[in-house]
Amino acid sequence: MGNEVSGARVVVGVDGSASSYEALRWALRYAGLVGGAVDAVAVWELPGLYGWSGPAVDMDFDEEESRRRMRTEMAEALGPEAADAVSTRLVHGNATDVLLRAAEGAEILVVGSRGRGGFASALLGSVSQHLAQHATCPVVIVRAEKS
Repeated sequence: MGNEVSGARVVVGVDGSASSYEALRWALRYAGLVGGAVDAVAVWELPGLYGWSGPAVDMDFDEEESRRRMRTEMAEALGPEAADAVSTRLVHGNATDVLLRAAEGAEILVVGSRGRGGFASALLGSVSQHLAQHATCPVVIVRAEKS
């Protein structure tokens, strides 16, 4: 994982949905209380990635563009200062597997209750249950405030 952090590591699954940004805000508050660092992880599975890239197939997926859009949306959702305090990773693979691996050694894993597009299954239903049952750290599922 390259960037070693002293103190608690707070892992958040993000996908650009309101719920995932609510989870990210919760994670930032929690990290502030425990003196930890936030590691935001977005997962893409092909074919059919939705979210930052729109619907995609292998040839159309632009990873760098998706990373840029992820950073831009995070800055809009959190404010630039808070977004800069978050380490971000865009990872290809199965959402459950990627998040379980990312959560190894973490203080806590935080996900939103509702995702969007191809990542929705990671934040909803059986996959969030799987995370809660199999993660090596506590799992928090954050509901988005009703607008």
